[in-house]
Amino acid sequence: MNERPVFITDAEGTPLSVGETGEIRIRCKAVIKGYYENPDASAAEFCDGAWKSGDLGYIDSDGYLYIVDRLKDMIISGGFNVYAVEVEAALAAHPAVLMAAVVGIPHPEWGEAVHAEVILRQGASVSVNELIAQTRVRLGGYKSPKTLVFVEELPTSVVGKVLRRQVREKYWQGTSRKIS
Repeated sequence: MNERPVFITDAEGTPLSVGETGEIRIRCKAVIKGYYENPDASAAEFCDGAWKSGDLGYIDSDGYLYIVDRLKDMIISGGFNVYAVEVEAALAAHPAVLMAAVVGIPHPEWGEAVHAEVILRQGASVSVNELIAQTRVRLGGYKSPKTLVFVEELPTSVVGKVLRRQVREKYWQGTSRKIS
């Protein structure tokens, strides 16, 4: 059993080393032990007395916690983990980009392919190929979008956060396999 109140694990719950990215888990007296009269939800979100946060992160050598992305927003493409927020940041670094949403879409060989929907700033222009090339330079080929479309709007919450789940859903409709 891990004695740290906040620790990082792989998908099976094995603690990871300093600097390795995995799921953030929390075990302390301030965290509930489970959901009242809901053993299924408790079993899904708690393991070995620790709450599985659903967030991906790592702890550095000084003990600082870094949150990388939400586990459900991670794209697994050809066996590689791609963090949507990282690709969105690379796209947003272009002066023409106002906002971007990155999701995994079905791909017959890779399971998921990186896809981006981008809103451009008013009066700005950039080509799809330019944006993909920029992310390729910043992040590498496997993390860059394989497809990218320009949109007028993205679904957002009341506080303006992009709802990736809604962007993702339209691409997975009618598929028997749901990866996300």
